[in-house]
Amino acid sequence: MSLAKDLVRRIRDVIGTQEDFVPLHVPEFNGRERELILDCIDTGWVSSVGSYVEKFEIEVARWSGCTHGVVVANGTAALQISLIVAGVKSGDEVLMPALTFVATANATTHVGAVPHFIDSAYDTLGICPMKLRAHLEQVAEVRDKQTWNRHTGRRIAAVVPMHVFGCPVEMDEVNAVVSDWPMVVVEDAAESLGSRYKERLCGSLGDIAAISFNGNKIITTGGGGAIVTDDAELAMRAKHLTTTAKLPHEWAFVHDEVGFNYRLPNLNAALGVAQLEQLDARLDQKRELFFAYEKAFQEVKGVQLLRAPDGSVSNNWLVTLIIDRAYSGERDHLLQVLNEEGIMTRPVWTPMHRLDMYMKNPRADLSSAEDLETRVLNIPSSAYLGIRGRAAL
Repeated sequence: MSLAKDLVRRIRDVIGTQEDFVPLHVPEFNGRERELILDCIDTGWVSSVGSYVEKFEIEVARWSGCTHGVVVANGTAALQISLIVAGVKSGDEVLMPALTFVATANATTHVGAVPHFIDSAYDTLGICPMKLRAHLEQVAEVRDKQTWNRHTGRRIAAVVPMHVFGCPVEMDEVNAVVSDWPMVVVEDAAESLGSRYKERLCGSLGDIAAISFNGNKIITTGGGGAIVTDDAELAMRAKHLTTTAKLPHEWAFVHDEVGFNYRLPNLNAALGVAQLEQLDARLDQKRELFFAYEKAFQEVKGVQLLRAPDGSVSNNWLVTLIIDRAYSGERDHLLQVLNEEGIMTRPVWTPMHRLDMYMKNPRADLSSAEDLETRVLNIPSSAYLGIRGRAAL
């Protein structure tokens, strides 16, 4: 049996035979979403002021292991503001994995900073701490307690570890690098709400973090994002900047700097409050789905599941297959067959340094990221499939 046919059979063993096309990840509304949204409509509090905004900020911070949360229009805005309040300036460089969603690089560019690409680790798909350190030893120097790129003359102001598909980066090692090469750590936790690294929740592992609530995430507000941190000053400035930098006053419109209208409406926050009430159950379902896939694929030659490293717990946002190198040339064929069979499957992102706008950016050796690009596939991962996965165990 070909690898493609074997994958189709084993995925169907887990998710069942369905007449309709099975999406990669769908939003699910099984709680009080309708009730809370109607409350916003009935009371008239539908815009950026309302009780659900504050409730959502409190709960998002709690689910991230942080004391402060600021909810915003989307995850890219959350990352952009996180970089700004953490001290990244126009002209600085920001280290990040080449293998990431484009928002990581775009948010940096929106700040006026320069994305600087680092290679990936095979066990997490996220930034590789060892390669990060080796690259800095080649190109950087510390002056006046800041890290500078000897070749470009620019300050390296931050590193942005991104937890790919919910799998936590080895953050102790990343933070150890930063202890020797001073810079801020801005977590791109867009995909990792509910994931844990050594008993700590993702979002609490750096100086500040950004989360996404896009329609395909583990919980959704339609659009939306959040900034989380333990630093009260960073949180206060983030709130100020994202609400047009308007100074409190009974009636006057006074703004003390150029701000952003990135506020999350109360309607969306109400949806988020209802969604977070279901997050524990959703994580359980996704864990059951992962275990069912793990059982189904344990004897398949040519492919393996991405598993969180020992000591970490993934939220299993997207179940990820890694094809053996011997089959890497078949990636597009596998994508075609699985999608034609009604099983939505997608590849990992195009590495940032291969996109036209980032081809000339500074970068390390990216051989692992380039290798992984040819071998990573995501398969249907919606939480409701966990019920079927439980039956398949």
